[in-house]
Amino acid sequence: MTLVNQLFYGDNLTILREHVRDESVDLVYLDPPFNSNQDYNVLFAERDGSRAVAQIKAFTDTWQWDEGAARSYQGAVEAGGPVSQALQAFRTFLGENDMLAYLAMMAPRLVELRRVMKPTASIYLHCDPTASHYLKILLDAVFGPTQFRNEIIWRRTGSHNSPRRYGPIHDLLLFYSKTDGYYFKRTFRPYLRGHVESYFRSSDARGRYWTNALTGAGVRHGDSGKPWRSYSPTQSGRHWAMPSKIVEEAGIDESLTIQEKLDLLDAGGYIDHPPSESGSLPTYRQYLQTSPGMPLQDIWAYQPHTKGVLYASEEGIDQDVRWLVAQGDLERLGYQTQKPQGLLCRVIQSSCPDEGVVLDPFCGCGTTIAAAAMLKRQWVGIDITSLATTLIKNRLRDTYGQEIEKTYQVIGEPVSLPDAERLAREDPYQFQWWALGLVGARPVEQKKGADKGIDGRIYFHDEGEGKDTKQIIISVKAGALHATYVRDLRGVVEREHAEIGVLLSLEDPTKAMRKEAASSGFYTSNWGQHPRIQLLTVRELLAGKRIDCPPLRQTDRTFKRAPRAGTYEGEQESLPLVAERTDSE
Repeated sequence: MTLVNQLFYGDNLTILREHVRDESVDLVYLDPPFNSNQDYNVLFAERDGSRAVAQIKAFTDTWQWDEGAARSYQGAVEAGGPVSQALQAFRTFLGENDMLAYLAMMAPRLVELRRVMKPTASIYLHCDPTASHYLKILLDAVFGPTQFRNEIIWRRTGSHNSPRRYGPIHDLLLFYSKTDGYYFKRTFRPYLRGHVESYFRSSDARGRYWTNALTGAGVRHGDSGKPWRSYSPTQSGRHWAMPSKIVEEAGIDESLTIQEKLDLLDAGGYIDHPPSESGSLPTYRQYLQTSPGMPLQDIWAYQPHTKGVLYASEEGIDQDVRWLVAQGDLERLGYQTQKPQGLLCRVIQSSCPDEGVVLDPFCGCGTTIAAAAMLKRQWVGIDITSLATTLIKNRLRDTYGQEIEKTYQVIGEPVSLPDAERLAREDPYQFQWWALGLVGARPVEQKKGADKGIDGRIYFHDEGEGKDTKQIIISVKAGALHATYVRDLRGVVEREHAEIGVLLSLEDPTKAMRKEAASSGFYTSNWGQHPRIQLLTVRELLAGKRIDCPPLRQTDRTFKRAPRAGTYEGEQESLPLVAERTDSE
């Protein structure tokens, strides 16, 4: 089976520059941090598996004007062109502050995203009103003002209590194309019942219908301006404007002239002729049975309590893009910025061709990836946190089963001991989270003044439903090992009343450490005896060794389980998408 999907761990700017080819992507969706001074958290399943309430800070979106921001700004300015001009104008207006740092971060990434987009590709930038006006100007600079297509309003919540202003309940999706020849497929939602009753009031053997104009305003001098039978649209200041859906419904060849198409429509009973003395132009019949519904507009707003108002549907208005509720939503995985999968399905179905490639450079918990997989599109996801990539892998496996793992590749995460050593040197926290992910442990947030002896936990139940929750304490060590680490871990296990303690390390434990661990005894379960203190190295974990403990049940999972979708059937032919770029490319 050919690998066609890629999940990258790392800085998206570096990955875009080094790994993604020019003009290889059909659609870009990005939901970057909004500079809203929020801490972004990953949440985990509660001890009993019921809800996700425990969380750890994954990163903060508070961008600061510092040396790194200044370098990013300077690099974008020195590149010249409209982007340089826009950033200089921002600096004049905003000054050297956090918002300028945010825009300086976004500018080079948008330039790279434009590079990897095909001429037919589009980009949707998801943001809130905090920075949307600045981002729109930046997008104008990168893509050109004429490539702006829509500012889509998405209702992100039911209400917001703001005593001194109107409740802010919407986000924005800024829709741009790379060229005028972009791919776009109209998508539809069901009609309102009231619309059907008001418009489709006539009927014949084919069912209910309404009549609409066959002409548009303005004079044309081609076929669309020529007379048909006794009708001359030019005399009325109009031209023939035949809806393509009617032509398609009637099975008419698109290569025919407008007059020939009108003849065939008339022969098929689709045209109503007005009385000759009225001087009016003919109209066509649009049948309810074959009508696709109402085409999507630029406001996507779920309306609660509207179930039953749509014709031939049990859904409420825009229910497919309903925001995720805090409690009881099966789709919600607990990632703070998670978007509903239906929202991404709308974007992909509208702007990515069948078997096209979707790229999300801030993929978070993987909603874009999940939607692309469901719709049989290829995908590339990038995220800077190891926690996010671990969450995405769990999400795909939960939804489609282990077979999905054969269809994608994770790039950037350690796959060897030297990789792990490099990650430990460059980013100890990411190394810690990656190592915990290897054993399925929940990271523990290290708050100021908290005991440093616990890096992660695994909860389990080995005595049946309703019995006490047991736990495994995890300590991760990336540097040199000392015998005291085992004694410290043993003390933490006793203090926390845990059943098992595990020390994960890069280096091999010393003989004294192994002796100390062996002297700690065993935890006994129905599955046998399990060493109370266990020492595991990264080398052993990469080779497949795991913690010796009772089998973990579904309710013992670290990450909240994604809904099951069935067997994955998204195998496709490989495209030359991701490759190492060379200087000649």
